[in-house]
Amino acid sequence: MFEDNKKLFKAFHTIGIAEALSFILLMFIAMPLKYMLDMPMMVKVLGWAHGLLFVVYLFFVIQCAVVFRWSFFQSVLGFVAAVLPFGPFAYHGWIKKKTILD
Repeated sequence: MFEDNKKLFKAFHTIGIAEALSFILLMFIAMPLKYMLDMPMMVKVLGWAHGLLFVVYLFFVIQCAVVFRWSFFQSVLGFVAAVLPFGPFAYHGWIKKKTILD
């Protein structure tokens, strides 16, 4: 699917940013709109988009864990990062230092 490891890691980084941003928007924009101003539509739209990005992000964590031979701990941290609002940003910075790219 990916020609080389750098492209795979770049795609992982891109989807991580998108997933993190969708979660941040969902938590700090859409949820307050829903509960403070009774505007639930944004939660439906962002919730759906975030759910899709979340699943794709986890797929990329698994794929990268296999390709780059991440340890169990490194892989589990990728899953944990997905449920924290700024998690993928911090995780990517940390795992990039640990990953050897060809």
